[in-house]
Amino acid sequence: MRLLLRQQSVEVLVISMAKKKKAKAGKIRASHILVEKHSLAQEIIRRIAEGADFNEMARQFSTCSSAKKGGDLGYFGRGQMVKEFERAVFGLNIGAMTVDPVKTQFGYHVIKRTG
Repeated sequence: MRLLLRQQSVEVLVISMAKKKKAKAGKIRASHILVEKHSLAQEIIRRIAEGADFNEMARQFSTCSSAKKGGDLGYFGRGQMVKEFERAVFGLNIGAMTVDPVKTQFGYHVIKRTG
């Protein structure tokens, strides 16, 4: 009986994970740090490259409301972000960060693809 319950639990977990994956198909996850000045964005990129924590830099410097979540924007698909941001983030591998600030109508972004 115990083995049967465990097997059913595993099956439910596998089905649940498959549904989550399907729901996020075609979507990616990213975090960003939005600032007004190009020079500040460059400085943030330099600090992160030297070992500073991306999430902490977002909390400290970002002017976006996502700052309190370490810059996390959650999952989104194509067509949901402005074109400059979209082009940059979809060009990154998971875990990678932009090496140059990305300029949009909102300011300068340091972007990290997280999923």
